[in-house]
Amino acid sequence: MVTGEPAHAAAVCAGAAGWLLVAHGPGPRRARLLFAGADTGTAGADAPPWSWRRWAPLARARREWLCLVAAVVLALLGESVLPLVAGAAAVPLVRRRLRDREHSRDRERRAEAVIELCGAVAGELRAGWQPARALLFAVRSTGALGDHEATVLAAARFGGDVPEALRGAAKADGAEGLAGLAACWQVAVDGGAGLAAGLDRLEAALRERRDQRERLRAQLAGAWATVVLLALLPVVGLAMGWALGADPLRVLLHTPAGLGCLVVGGLLEALGLWWAGHVVRAGEQP
Repeated sequence: MVTGEPAHAAAVCAGAAGWLLVAHGPGPRRARLLFAGADTGTAGADAPPWSWRRWAPLARARREWLCLVAAVVLALLGESVLPLVAGAAAVPLVRRRLRDREHSRDRERRAEAVIELCGAVAGELRAGWQPARALLFAVRSTGALGDHEATVLAAARFGGDVPEALRGAAKADGAEGLAGLAACWQVAVDGGAGLAAGLDRLEAALRERRDQRERLRAQLAGAWATVVLLALLPVVGLAMGWALGADPLRVLLHTPAGLGCLVVGGLLEALGLWWAGHVVRAGEQP
């Protein structure tokens, strides 16, 4: 019965590590977008204090501290401070990784908003609105410009340099499509070309680029699953050792040979995960 408790703790740690690795992948993100009903920012505002919905945003904001929780469990089981040191070192690394994923999601949302902006402006132009007024309505309805919204709206309302304002907004990460909108606007103003037709072609090109990225991610989902499986294999090995009646933590944390194997294995594991992730991320580039 004693060996069952470490095995259960190892299973909990493995589950936490797997959740950290895959909880923010493209598959779960699509599921949340498909099945989300209300705004996630205010979903738990009216929930009672004992409801998980009220505390879920705080838990998501501090996901990296799960590394320290797992480290405390391993430190207690192995009677060593080494897991605590490793867990404390992992917290900033996981925080940086989660921040990068959040920036990636913001970039994708901004790119999607730019596509919607092009379609909205083209639709308003076909409805008979003037370009400046169509842009004003579309910007307010899509929110694609972010911090540059006031500058673009002022240029459109008071006869300023709208293409230059759009080019400035296009410098934001994920808003590169606004440079195409600025070019279409410039051609329409200088040459009298149809702005709506140009925006239709721009919207189609941006959608095709987005769909290409999604297809690549779908094709690489199996590769990411392989990376996660490789990351969890050492934990599975420890659990198998406990199940067989051994004490792998004592060997790894309290013997010279075990410490050497732990250091070398940890370095090889980190290097392998970095290289596998690098290869898969390179394949995601369209």
